[in-house]
Amino acid sequence: MASILGCIIDLIAPRKCELCGRRLHADEQVICTNCNIDLPRTNFSRQPYDNEMAKSFWGRIPIEKAAALFYYQSHAPASKIIYELKYHNHPSIGYQMGKMTAMEFCKDKFFDGIDVIFPVPLSLKRKLTRGYNQSMEIAKGVNIITKIPIDEKLVKRTKFKSSQTHKSRWGRAENVKGLFRLVHPERAKGKHILIIDDICTTGATIISCAQELIKAGNIKISVLTLGYTKN
Repeated sequence: MASILGCIIDLIAPRKCELCGRRLHADEQVICTNCNIDLPRTNFSRQPYDNEMAKSFWGRIPIEKAAALFYYQSHAPASKIIYELKYHNHPSIGYQMGKMTAMEFCKDKFFDGIDVIFPVPLSLKRKLTRGYNQSMEIAKGVNIITKIPIDEKLVKRTKFKSSQTHKSRWGRAENVKGLFRLVHPERAKGKHILIIDDICTTGATIISCAQELIKAGNIKISVLTLGYTKN
């Protein structure tokens, strides 16, 4: 019944690929098969412990695994996925891309040993303006495939300073100092926590968030994002 309903909706309001604009088939989500094939995948999930992304966290947080679905470059075709998700009121993109990422990463056993998912929180002001937290939408997609529980209340974002966009590596690090506060250490203690965000550029936001989580004690951290920006 759900499949039939989906076909009817597609006839009335055809869905389009976010990258090339072509009409999506009933079994396609967000991007068409051709664009999916051409997506610049990192393949980090195949070697999650010591890939380029994981190494960027070494010595800064107790990182276990790290992986992103694709390489992100501003104004490149794949960047439209992030733009549409964050700025054009398309939370479903986060959910569907989270599912796609989880299905691919499951093949590499990326989620083995992880106890809880923690989406990077937005400030209340930013969440009210956007209407949703894009990291939470991605986390929902990952959860539906992996069944790993989400706990978005572990750490609270205390305020919104300014966007990380267009800031230098040093500027990003300064911008997130004191940005998060551990709220429920008893729920984080002894856990292997998967931090989820939409994109990893310098990792400053993720590191700031992780530094609060590790205050709970005996914490392992893994990281999943949709996009990863090459240094």
